[in-house]
Amino acid sequence: MALEIERKFLVAHDGWRPATRVRNIEQGYLSASGPVSIRVRLQDGRGTLTVKGERGGLARDEFEYAIPADEAAGMLRLASLPPIVKKRHELTVAGKLWQIDVFEGRLAGLILAEIELADEHEDFMRPDWLGREVTHDLRYRNSALAEGGEEVLRELFPGRAVSV
Repeated sequence: MALEIERKFLVAHDGWRPATRVRNIEQGYLSASGPVSIRVRLQDGRGTLTVKGERGGLARDEFEYAIPADEAAGMLRLASLPPIVKKRHELTVAGKLWQIDVFEGRLAGLILAEIELADEHEDFMRPDWLGREVTHDLRYRNSALAEGGEEVLRELFPGRAVSV
């Protein structure tokens, strides 16, 4: 069993650019509500199927499997919600990998930074481009964003017309 321990933040400014690697991601959810989410992802021509469970604190059970890209594309068509499209920028800061997701399409404008940790209490350097932490705000989970994201977008971009 794999365990995911991550912290998630809004991004305050573009000080993280340029990234060392950029990935194109399209992901959808076969199941997003409840204690378990099932995600299918196409990332740079490769497919994955991921099952995430719930735990207390920052840790979640996570099982991820490589699948053929054509099967991932077929599963994306089965998703009842529109897929999330984003560019994932990766860079290393103080020896830790940061993933900055720049959302496109209906979630355009949203930028989130994630760091995976080995331990819930692991200390890490917080770059100055980090904004507010949203780790415990379930509205910022990708599965919740797939279900809409309107509330998040209205909060971040008051006055902007939101049609998710």
